[in-house]
Amino acid sequence: MRVIGTSLLGVGLALLTAPAHAADCAAGDARHFTLAANKDTVHWGYFSKDAKPLIEVNSGDFVTLETLTHHAGDDYDRMIKGDDGAESVFHWTKDEKGVERRGAGPMDASVYGRGAGEGFGVHIMTGPVKVCGAEPGDVLEVRILDVHLRPSGNQEFAGKTFGSNVAANWGFQYNDLIESPDQREVVTIFELDSSGANVWAKPLYNFRWTPQTDPYGVEHETIDYPGVVVDHDSVDEQPVLEGVQIRARPHFGTMGVAPREADMVDTVPPAYFGGNIDDWRIGKGATMYYPVAVDGALFSVGDPHAAQGDSELSGTAIETSLTGVFQLILHKQADLKGTRLSGLYYPLLETDDAWVVHGFSYPNYLAELDQPQQTIYQKSSIDLAMRDAFRKMRHFLMTAQGLTEDEAVSLMSVGTDFGITQVVDGNWGVHGTVKKEVFIHR
Repeated sequence: MRVIGTSLLGVGLALLTAPAHAADCAAGDARHFTLAANKDTVHWGYFSKDAKPLIEVNSGDFVTLETLTHHAGDDYDRMIKGDDGAESVFHWTKDEKGVERRGAGPMDASVYGRGAGEGFGVHIMTGPVKVCGAEPGDVLEVRILDVHLRPSGNQEFAGKTFGSNVAANWGFQYNDLIESPDQREVVTIFELDSSGANVWAKPLYNFRWTPQTDPYGVEHETIDYPGVVVDHDSVDEQPVLEGVQIRARPHFGTMGVAPREADMVDTVPPAYFGGNIDDWRIGKGATMYYPVAVDGALFSVGDPHAAQGDSELSGTAIETSLTGVFQLILHKQADLKGTRLSGLYYPLLETDDAWVVHGFSYPNYLAELDQPQQTIYQKSSIDLAMRDAFRKMRHFLMTAQGLTEDEAVSLMSVGTDFGITQVVDGNWGVHGTVKKEVFIHR
């Protein structure tokens, strides 16, 4: 195992048989790399084709990637304190930051109503990982072999993991509230058993956001900038959701490869390269397939969640920190003809029992819109996302399953489930799910 940084997780893993490597990549047994999450291994708020890869792997290699939630500052004592990696990332004084929050766009994104930050993008991303031999037109298969909760580093909360759900100003509910004040942001903190033996998330308390002043002296009246640590002397903590428990479904909200269209791309809107899809099904045992857009693919992962419902209605899931174990497998373009991956131009999810396509308001907003990283936030609709999901499911059924168009349309109507993935990520999402059992006799 090759380790970059200090890992919190020791993973014992029986290596699977690796496929043949690309001709220009070193052959040999599959290797296992680890990237610990710290200020040297994460980038905050963007995908980039120009990002320097932290490691280079061969097809079939394994990687353990630690990920941190950008909402950890909602409860510093429980989600950052005592965790060396998290402390290094969230370090922020009047003189310096451990990691710049640098998304796409201008350094002063406040001109677009995005707060006092440096550009667009909020998610803490671990990586990128370069895949040897990956070229545009190839497909990268990402198997999620395991997912673990990251335990609190604070010994006062040993054995526990915590997460934050924010009913935020970008949430679907924000302009449609009926109690006073009619525009408010509320943070709810959840507790989980770090061992994973107890699969339930327990609500601990909530508080309404009050203006918070960051170390640079900027006041944040709303939640407009990632990584601001909440002063809990300024908020009123209240018990919440008594008698309620939420089943944990740990997964990664943002995962994908680098797009080709821009040097730096905001992590918030998803698109053909994956990114912030926010589908709770992208967890342990799932496999994602991404069309490769740049040499090396440049795979990154972040935005870890303990649980989320379809739609992610309030703007967030239970935002927590996770560690994932992945196997990366490269499928060369020349080998795709006649396979399920032939002509794949969208992120495709495979679970044990289903295939899932992900449609977006704009399947490639970077190419479809003028000033895409500014305007995508004003142009999304479920209608458009549903149309895209229909077209992608039609493609999958005709290409991967060999159906005619008429057969595909019939099957979509009687045996395929479409649902709202998310309505909060700028580029809204609809997923289509077809069970594998449908094809058991083919």
